[in-house]
Amino acid sequence: MAYDLDAFVASLPKAELHVHIEGTLEPELMFELARRNGITLPFDSVDAIRAAYDFSNLQDFLDIYYQGADVLRTEADFYDLAIAYFARAAADTVRHAEIFFDPQTHTDRGIAYETVINGLHRAQLEAEARWGLTSGLILCFLRHLPEQAALETLEMAVPHLDKIIGVGLDSSEVGHPPSKFARVFARARALGLKLVAHAGEEGPPDYVCEALDILGIDRVDHGNRSLEDEALTQRLAASGLTLTVCPLSNHKLCVVEDMNTHPIPHMLKRGLKATINSDDPAYFGGYVNDNFLALTGLRLISRADCVTLARNSVTGSFATDARKTELLAEIDAYSVLH
Repeated sequence: MAYDLDAFVASLPKAELHVHIEGTLEPELMFELARRNGITLPFDSVDAIRAAYDFSNLQDFLDIYYQGADVLRTEADFYDLAIAYFARAAADTVRHAEIFFDPQTHTDRGIAYETVINGLHRAQLEAEARWGLTSGLILCFLRHLPEQAALETLEMAVPHLDKIIGVGLDSSEVGHPPSKFARVFARARALGLKLVAHAGEEGPPDYVCEALDILGIDRVDHGNRSLEDEALTQRLAASGLTLTVCPLSNHKLCVVEDMNTHPIPHMLKRGLKATINSDDPAYFGGYVNDNFLALTGLRLISRADCVTLARNSVTGSFATDARKTELLAEIDAYSVLH
């Protein structure tokens, strides 16, 4: 039975709504880009990098994440990074992906915003032409930096608004509540962009409430700790707001200490619109199908749950209505035939 469910997940059409493109930088590509750009890494092998991926919390991960991103210097680097992700996503039958990128990680190193966005955008066009995989880019602000820096980053992006679908909020959560970014999110809303924010991963349920009430977000990234607040749980269920949950990331960062107690099954039972995503797959041990299989392997979710999660990923996306209709029909046809 486990093999049948694994095979079902492997080819189940789905969308991915929570993946950081910098977090898809595999060690092999990191070494290749370091050689290309004449950068000396503090690791002598791929195995040494993988051994360093032993995190006890979000900040431990972020320290090495930013170090790895330093190899990204040219438009070709960003293209290579993104096309490698798209190839893996296509292999996991991801039909639509909404991808976070962190301009400040690069512009603060002297890399032009245009270099980043043009490389990523070229990979998007290639992925759609090659695999029929549609996608959107979400510009994330680094919450450990001042809001003024986020405002400046948003203005930098204005001439290129046709290449992004929304803005988000990531990096160190604790001590940096969503309310810190009220003005920049209001500005993004005025520009017609979709709004998302990481909240309720390591931060408290109050951060989710702030993201809803102050930022006016369209989707919650993570949101695990919402379950600690009954009123908030009921509110999320009633609103139908999508939560982009990342099981392997949760476990790797000790947000969830035992995968057997992962909250996805409870979320589904409570009527929350949960989805399964990979977050930073190069660092957390797996792409989107690996995250599904981490739960099916423990019998935490059923075949019907997998279909629900796949449908949630499509209806919770910012794809066009026509694209959503097309993908939902594909999921339904697949579930009938398999």
